[in-house]
Amino acid sequence: MPKTLFDKIWDAHVVNHIPDGPDQLYIDRHYCHEVTSPQAFDGLRRRGIRVMRPERTICSPDHNIPTLRQDLPINDPVSRNQVDTLLRNASEFGLTLFGLMHPKNGIIHVIGPENGLTLPGQTLVCGDSHTSTHGALGAVAFGIGTSEVEMVLASQCIIQPKPKKMRITVDGRPSDGVTAKDIALYIISRMTTGGATGYFVEYAGEAIRSLSMEGRMTLCNMSIEMGARGGMIAPDETTFAYIKGREYAPKGDEWDKALAYWRTLHTDDGAVFDAEVHFDAADIEPRITFGTNPGMGIGITERIPAPDPADEQGRISYDKALEYMGFKTGECLIGTPVDYVFLGSCTNGRIEDFRAFANFVKGRKKAPGVTAWLVPGSWSVDRQIRAEGIDRILEEAGFDLRQPGCSACLAMNDDKIPAGKLAVSTSNRNFEGRQGPGARTILAGPLVAAAAAVTGKITDPRTL
Repeated sequence: MPKTLFDKIWDAHVVNHIPDGPDQLYIDRHYCHEVTSPQAFDGLRRRGIRVMRPERTICSPDHNIPTLRQDLPINDPVSRNQVDTLLRNASEFGLTLFGLMHPKNGIIHVIGPENGLTLPGQTLVCGDSHTSTHGALGAVAFGIGTSEVEMVLASQCIIQPKPKKMRITVDGRPSDGVTAKDIALYIISRMTTGGATGYFVEYAGEAIRSLSMEGRMTLCNMSIEMGARGGMIAPDETTFAYIKGREYAPKGDEWDKALAYWRTLHTDDGAVFDAEVHFDAADIEPRITFGTNPGMGIGITERIPAPDPADEQGRISYDKALEYMGFKTGECLIGTPVDYVFLGSCTNGRIEDFRAFANFVKGRKKAPGVTAWLVPGSWSVDRQIRAEGIDRILEEAGFDLRQPGCSACLAMNDDKIPAGKLAVSTSNRNFEGRQGPGARTILAGPLVAAAAAVTGKITDPRTL
């Protein structure tokens, strides 16, 4: 029987199948940060057991760490305790830890691929919903809860119902100025935040194949924002070129063996999906959100649409979102003043995002009154930025580079947007208070963020 890419990987990792129930799935790689892991390690202690395969777990603090003066103790006692607890747990259980100031430290979903830890054909989990990022390399990757983290630590397996399969095909090539983030926001706006619930999504089509590896990570990262269990893209020559030579990637004969297997990881002709969705890349322009979930988005030249009059409950929440954001139906957001710009997160904190931002602001100056937080996703990205002279371009334009971390993606560290202020953010969520109590968030790609940073307002980057 022809198989989908998802079926090939999932079925190869099933240890036991419970009739009319879930599967016991073997996990190749477990990523661990400081937020969802403490209770899991406490559970192991209570049961008097060790981590079954410690070499399969990689730890890195990211959510709670500051992005200035990481060489000093963390000021916030809650954040400091969480980071210190991860350090102690990793040491006690013999796990690999990339701690603060470690050259491999960074956002867990950035450092996995860049170090060759994430590979095609793997199953990967982390106590974080944006684990879907790793599916860009042709892996089955998804977020799990704290009790499931303990399960993986104890057994290297997890009990999971097998999701349904959806293929989203984007035909054609993206227009100039359209980034992977714009494609993601477009798909989510069409699918809605619940449109892929219960599915694992495979992205396909010319527009997807044209993306760089980092662009593919951005797209898969946001699969969860439309309710999907995860997202993935079949590995190809772009994937293999990205992986080759990375520290933890196979070498020599092992590379040849791995590559031969990876080339089999594609959906067979005739394989059946539970749902098929098609979009045309020609319909996608630079995108922005206007509400308080990632599905409330428009093309940057479009006006805020009216809610569905037949959905009374939906209209109430829609109106509430617009009131929170200070926007109105029918309004065009071009020209709206901006207070903050954030470039970073596991969605857009990679070197290509900084290259795009720097190329745009080169020869220009940061707008007066705009606070810009430019945060690399890892120390590796920071080193690339400096090696390529991107830091000098940013400095000449009036921008400062901060240290790696999750930063203003979420209000779990010092980088919080003040109440009432409007931020253009390259992160992945715009819920009420996500970037700080009362903060207002417009999600966008790195080019729209750069345009806002130099003009001080929402600006179509194509006009500059």
